[in-house]
Amino acid sequence: MYAIVSTGGKQYKVATDDVITVEKIEGEAGSKVELEVIFLNDGKKIVTDPAKLAKAKVTAEILEQFKGEKQLVYKFHKRKRYHRLKGHRQQLTKLKITKVQATSRAKKTTKVEEPEAPVAE
Repeated sequence: MYAIVSTGGKQYKVATDDVITVEKIEGEAGSKVELEVIFLNDGKKIVTDPAKLAKAKVTAEILEQFKGEKQLVYKFHKRKRYHRLKGHRQQLTKLKITKVQATSRAKKTTKVEEPEAPVAE
């Protein structure tokens, strides 16, 4: 079973026990987060209906918060002696997918009460 989740404006294909790197999600290492599901495939059925996807859950555990590699931004105007060099390091979060669940079912227990028979005296 796998799902496609959306976080940080990007989409990721995930399955149970996958480790993914996404843009920063607030939280401490070891805390649990729930991701938005936009597609679900359980091997037999494909679910894209928003009403059914609202019941689906993908839970993940935050492994670490870190900075990515430095990206260099270089600006240059020819014949003007204009050069600018800046660096940027994106804040990232490493997640471990703990559970991909199609529906979050709570068992409903319904009691059927039978009317009491009148007691004959």
